[in-house]
Amino acid sequence: MQRTLTTDEASSEALDLAARGLAAGNTAAQALSARLDRLPVTRQLWKLVLLISLGGFFEVYDLIFTGYIAPGLAKSGLLHTTTASFFGFNGIGAFVAATFGGLFVGTLFFGWLPDKFGRRSVFTFSLLWYSLGSVVMAVQHSSEGLILWRFITGIGVGIEIVTIDSYVTEMVPQQMRGRAMAFNQAVMFAAAPASALLSWWLVPIAPFGIDGWRWVVLAGALGAVLVWFVRRVVPESPRWLATHGRTEDAERIIAGLEHAALRESGRELPAPAAMPALPAHRRASLAELWRPPYRARLCMLIAFNLCQAVGYYGFANWVPTLLIGQGVTVTKSLLYAFVIATALPCGPLLAMPVADRIERKWLIVGSALAVVVFGLGFAQARSTAALIALGIMVSLAGQMISVCYHAYQAELFPTWVRCRANGVVYSASRVGAMMSGFIVAALLRDFGVHGVFAGITICMVVVMVSIGAFGPRTNGVSLDELSN
Repeated sequence: MQRTLTTDEASSEALDLAARGLAAGNTAAQALSARLDRLPVTRQLWKLVLLISLGGFFEVYDLIFTGYIAPGLAKSGLLHTTTASFFGFNGIGAFVAATFGGLFVGTLFFGWLPDKFGRRSVFTFSLLWYSLGSVVMAVQHSSEGLILWRFITGIGVGIEIVTIDSYVTEMVPQQMRGRAMAFNQAVMFAAAPASALLSWWLVPIAPFGIDGWRWVVLAGALGAVLVWFVRRVVPESPRWLATHGRTEDAERIIAGLEHAALRESGRELPAPAAMPALPAHRRASLAELWRPPYRARLCMLIAFNLCQAVGYYGFANWVPTLLIGQGVTVTKSLLYAFVIATALPCGPLLAMPVADRIERKWLIVGSALAVVVFGLGFAQARSTAALIALGIMVSLAGQMISVCYHAYQAELFPTWVRCRANGVVYSASRVGAMMSGFIVAALLRDFGVHGVFAGITICMVVVMVSIGAFGPRTNGVSLDELSN
């Protein structure tokens, strides 16, 4: 005769079944992750990274043209270079602040979207958001409308950046993460010289009676054209699928990657590595990030992001204006800025040979030191050759930091909360970048170019200390191991 379970026994059995199901799900996710990590570097993997990066090309285009169209905005009378008050909302500083204010909202408040709905879906959604926002911003004729739509567009860009970092990190094996992120950054930052070149051509003129800066903004909206092509050929992250119980879908994607690797190499794949014990899959919430070991990593990366953004964008978004401050004319400053911007995609390409060979945390520290040295030299330079050469070196060092930290911070958190965590730490970067517009404008007004680079130096020292003293090592370590 079958015994009827008591309420307590039934509850205990249900919990036991749930625990066994969760353990089985974790085991399946670990096994799929181990199979992905044993893959050799193939053309198929590089193709996937390229397609994801093409979506990011337009996000960087949007970020970079902020500084390049600034002279055009001032020339049109919509905004002023400096304002009487620190928080002057009719100046270039406010335009920069609106950009990064939107990025802050996108990364902090919407960074959870890719963790819940998947990398591919949110990648598509945010790119469409950015494209539509750019079109509306380009037709504004008041400083209030311009800044409002700059803010709204920035939200879409913020979501996209968080998604791309996690997407690339999860799609490649562990021995390729540094090079994949360097290649991703090279493709994305090819937008910098494109943005600078278009600005040099268009900002000083008004084709068909329309301000040149508006054409520069509209060109970035072409990113929407790529959406459907990229969505059709790029799969969802198999690591994300596995952590959400969709193991059959993840299995199908990884099997396809394995088949492509066998076809390219003609050799059998090595056996997957032993699977480390993983922490229990917990709820993807902000509170979970304040538990060890993620709490220390979160605090370290918040301090790092806040200061690196002031240093990085304090130069990148103000290159034409800083050159004008050194006595260069508006037209020539845009030309020189274009030459300096060519270093932005070159920096990641130079990083590719060392990104997986030299520990990423030390590459960040060394690059921050280089920004200080070359930046102080830029403040002293007067000749054209010296300004361009030192500007290029600052850009190269800044790009090395960018390549390394985009890979670094995505590695330090588990798949189930990676985008949310990246959103939190990256939002600190957006606060720093937002404040950089006001800080640099005030330093430039009161202390000149020398004052700007003194401020950048202080920020880079904080970067070196936070990462050098408190950052863990990540090169060649599996994402599962780093989750412990």
